[in-house]
Amino acid sequence: MSDLLGKLRRFDAYPKTLEDFRVKTFSGGALTFVTGVLMVILFMAELRYYMSTEVRPELFVDTSHGQKMKINVDFSFPKLPCLFLSIDVMDVSGEQQIDVMPNLVKVRIPPSDVILDGVTEEPVEIGKDEGPSAAVLDPDRCESCYGAETPGLTCCNNCDDVREAYRRKGWAFVDPQTIEQCKRDGWSDKLKKQHNEGCRVHGYLEVNKVAGNFHFAPGKSYQQHHVHVHDLQAFGGSKFNLSHRIDRLSFGTEYPGLVNPLDGHKVELKELDSLMFQYFVKIVPTSYHRLSGEVLSTNQFSVTKHQKKVGGSGESGLPGVFIMYDTSPMMVQLTETRRSFIHFITSVCAIVGGLFTVSSLLDSLIYKTSRALQQKMQLGKTT
Repeated sequence: MSDLLGKLRRFDAYPKTLEDFRVKTFSGGALTFVTGVLMVILFMAELRYYMSTEVRPELFVDTSHGQKMKINVDFSFPKLPCLFLSIDVMDVSGEQQIDVMPNLVKVRIPPSDVILDGVTEEPVEIGKDEGPSAAVLDPDRCESCYGAETPGLTCCNNCDDVREAYRRKGWAFVDPQTIEQCKRDGWSDKLKKQHNEGCRVHGYLEVNKVAGNFHFAPGKSYQQHHVHVHDLQAFGGSKFNLSHRIDRLSFGTEYPGLVNPLDGHKVELKELDSLMFQYFVKIVPTSYHRLSGEVLSTNQFSVTKHQKKVGGSGESGLPGVFIMYDTSPMMVQLTETRRSFIHFITSVCAIVGGLFTVSSLLDSLIYKTSRALQQKMQLGKTT
C-alpha cells in the first residue's frame, strides 16, 4: 500500500512548500484582495447571465391562412378636429370598413400649439347630442332623410342620421343649413366651435391578414360607383394641418423585446396645406414561445415613410395619414430557452483559474523585480 501511495505522490501537480519558506509581501496581499474582488464581480455577472432568458430565433415559411390581424393604434392630431376625421380600412380582397368606430375612441384635444400627452377628456362627437329643443320632440318620431332613405335607415331624427343616410347613398353632404335636423342640433355652430381643436384616436382595428391600408383623413367617407370618396365640400375647400404623433402602432400582441419603429414618431407642420403622409409597413408574422409553454402569435414590422402635396398644383390623392401594410411570406419563431448549467460551471472555472494564474504571474514579477532592485541598492551602498 505504501508503495502505491508513493507512486501516486509522484503525480502530484500541486507540490507544497513549508510554511517557514514562504514569504508574504504587501504587494502580494494587495494583489490577492484585488483578485478576490474581481472574482466576485465576474462571478455575479456570469450568474446573472446564466439566470437570464435566451431567445433563439428561427425562420419558417408562413403557412397560416384565413386569419384576422389586430392593429393597435394611438394617434394624435393636434390641429384636426374629431368632427373632421374619418378612419377607413380597405384591403386587396375588396373588403372595406368605412368610418370605423366600434373599437376606436375619439377624444377631443383642447386648442394648443403642441401635441398634448395624457389627454383624459371624455370622447365627444358632433351630432350625438341633440339641441335644447330635443326635449320637446316626440321620441317615437320618424323624420325625413331627404330622399336618402335606405332599408336599414328609414328615419333621420338628428344630423348624424342624415349624414349617415347620405353616406350610404354616396351623396355629398354639402350644406347643413338646409337640413332641419342639422339646424336644430346646431351642427354648424359646433363645427365652428371645434375648428381649432385636435383629436386623439386610440383603440384597435381587426383586418384580414392580407395587404391593405387604413387611413386617417378629413371628410365623411363613402363609396360611389365602387370608388372610395371623402366628402370635403362641407368644409368649404379648407386646407388642413395634418400634424400628428404616433404614440402606438403595433400589429398583434406585445412580447418582451418587441420594438415598434413608429412609436413616438411626430410630425409638426406650421402651415395649413394639403399633404398626404404615407407609411409603407412590411409586417413579419412572429410566433413567440415562452418557457411556460405559452405561444403568442403576433407580428413585428419595418417601415418606410413618404409624403407629398396633393390637390391644386400637387399630385392626385387625398390629404391624410395612410398606413399601407403588407405581410411577409416568412415567419419568425422566437423561443425562450435557459442556458446550460455546464456552460455556467465552465465559465466560472475559467474566471477563477484565469484570474488566479494571471495574479500569480503578476505577483511573481513584482516580487522578483523588487528583489532585484533591493540587491542593486545594497551593492551600491557597499561600494
